[in-house]
Amino acid sequence: MHLLLEIPLFLLIVLYSYLEAVVKLFIPAKRKSVTGEIVLITGAGHGLGRAQAYEFAKRCCKLVLWDINKHGIEETAAECRRLGATAHAFTVDCSKKEEIYCVAEKVKKEIGDVSILMNNAGVIAPTDLLSTEDHEIQKMFEVNILAHYWTSKAFLPAMMSNNHGHIITVASAGGHIVAPFLVTYCSSKFAAVGFHRALTQELAALKKRGVQTSCVCPMFINSDFVKNPSSRLMPPLEPEEVAKQVMEGILTNQRMIFVPPFLKVNVMLDRFLPVRAVAALWRLNELKFDAVVGYKDKEN
Repeated sequence: MHLLLEIPLFLLIVLYSYLEAVVKLFIPAKRKSVTGEIVLITGAGHGLGRAQAYEFAKRCCKLVLWDINKHGIEETAAECRRLGATAHAFTVDCSKKEEIYCVAEKVKKEIGDVSILMNNAGVIAPTDLLSTEDHEIQKMFEVNILAHYWTSKAFLPAMMSNNHGHIITVASAGGHIVAPFLVTYCSSKFAAVGFHRALTQELAALKKRGVQTSCVCPMFINSDFVKNPSSRLMPPLEPEEVAKQVMEGILTNQRMIFVPPFLKVNVMLDRFLPVRAVAALWRLNELKFDAVVGYKDKEN
């Protein structure tokens, strides 16, 4: 089609998309069933990963739970079984590619093909960039994004073959907006958001529309991940509350799941407001958390 004809068509599609979005505000989204699905969650030994495992367990899924903490992951698995689900616990260091591939093969042989993959494992070091150790920077990228590649390469082929599945990328608000003393963490989460968006486009190009993708972007959660988080506009949430909102997003195949939903407005303002206004918004929000700022100490 000629470009001059495609431009009006594009504008019509934009208009139709906005109208469709408005209509959907008043129509409940159709929910899918995940009963009986094999669900693998990394970082399921605590926090959001654990709470999400419980949500899947309530829906009678077969759970494959990974975490570096053996005690934590076994506790999660035991509670999932109490809730009536089948649960398998594996101690896995998601910073090690070979370990991921090895355990993935074991899962496929002993349990079956994973149909829902939730890449949730993450690490953080809230320090200024110059004080962040090299090994900490490397670890954050290994766990927060590179592990997503290794797990996806292990389990995505079966999903594509069946044209059925769901890849859930747990990123962060820090994958859209930034904060001081989280340079490496935010960089890795920006990469996770990019991974999700690019993978979504690739699956569409390959006509594998039965394989769904979602990206989870929460604000601070009350867990041991970050110490003493606080915010005037978006106070930290409990893992159970976040897990319920995330589950709703998964069941309705939402592409981008912001928790709380108001975070989407904050992201839009960060994109479109002038620099001075963005700085004022940050002062209004008054985001705080415990961070180690070694650079200042060296300057004094």
